[in-house]
This record gives sequence, structure tokens and C-alpha cells, in this order.
Amino acid sequence: MYDFREWRHVFKLDPAREIADSDLEAICESGTDAVIVGGTDGVTLEGVLDLMARVRRFTVPCVLEVSNLESVTPGFDLYFVPSILNSKDPKWINGLHFEAVKEYGDIMDWDEFAMEAYVILNEECKAAKLTQAETRLSEEDIKAYAMMAEKMFGMPIFYLEYSGAFGNPEMVSAAKKGLEKAVLFYGGGIKTKEQAAEMARHADVIVVGNSIYEDIDKALETVKAVKVEK
Repeated sequence: MYDFREWRHVFKLDPAREIADSDLEAICESGTDAVIVGGTDGVTLEGVLDLMARVRRFTVPCVLEVSNLESVTPGFDLYFVPSILNSKDPKWINGLHFEAVKEYGDIMDWDEFAMEAYVILNEECKAAKLTQAETRLSEEDIKAYAMMAEKMFGMPIFYLEYSGAFGNPEMVSAAKKGLEKAVLFYGGGIKTKEQAAEMARHADVIVVGNSIYEDIDKALETVKAVKVEK
């Protein structure tokens, strides 16, 4: 079983976006710790299956970040299930999760699942609008969310998401101060090796997504930048 607690860098691929075979090979062979398949909208079972099959040609761990029940399929190494803690709509906190367990709970391999306590901070991003996230939070708020996720809910992953924008390192640092055992993921706006290294000083794992589709060479440089920070 793959242990995300040992990761430092992951690439996130959106099944609703196209990626050339050569770029996908470069991503999978880059030395990244894992490839996460996930997106906010336009995620279909067909798209997930296609991307999974292509990533499966390589040895890198392949993870599905569940965004809807319709696109969940066997075959991934791990399944990350987000709970948006700062959402104003309870379905994004536990509603969809209840429906999933009600329908599939008896056949799930629970050892393959990990809950992600998400806090979304970019009010302009699709994810924040979809989930009605309260993004105007202080460092004290972030630390409290992190402590709540770990101490009260026992979630193994705390994910600070800026989705398309490079975030405030102080907010990431605040989240880290609220955690003892949970793994801190940071995602959002990492386009250069310098940005990757900066966030890696605060977060346990950095997630690189959009830059894959904007400048593949710079995206690949983020792997080494993060690995040397360890």
C-alpha cells in the first residue's frame, strides 16, 4: 500500500482536459510521488477511465480524488475523498459522503480511502463558487480548521487549496501549526520551481496542476525543487 505520509510532490491531472502522450509520460517518469486524477467540473467516468488507463502504463501511484459518485471506478491505488470544511452547503461537508456510503459502503475497501479536509481560499475559483466556500479567513481561522480536522474529525489529510492562484505562505504556515499528525497538502498557482520550493518549506506535499497544461517544462522542474527541500 502506498503511504501518502511519505510524499513531497504530486501532479494533479484533470480528466476533463487533454494532455499529449509525451507530456503524460514526462509527468509519470518525473520522479513525482504520485499522480492524482481529479477536477471540479466536466469530470466523467469516461474521462477518468481513459486517464487512469494511460497513467497505469507507468509505475507511479495513481490516485482518484472523488468529485462525484458517477465517476468513481475501481483500479486506482488510493481514493481521496474531499470534505470542504469552509463550505456553506453541508452536502460538500458530509452530504455527498453519506450518499456514497449508503450506496457503496458494504463493498468499499476502506484501506484504500483517505479523507481530505479541504479549505478553499481563492474566492474566484470554480471550486469555491461551486461549494459556496467562505474564503475570507484569518490565519487563526486556518489553524483552527486544521486542528478541528485532525483532533475532532481524525482526518489524515488537510488540504489548503488556492486553485489557480498562488497562495499566501503565511496561511500555509498557520495550517501547519495546527497539525501534529495529519499531512498538509498545498495546491494552487505553482508555476515555477521557486514557488514550489517556497511552499514546500511550509507544506508536507505540494500539488502541481494547472501549470502542466501551461508550461510542461516548468512544471517538471518543480519536482526536483521540492525533493531537495526535504
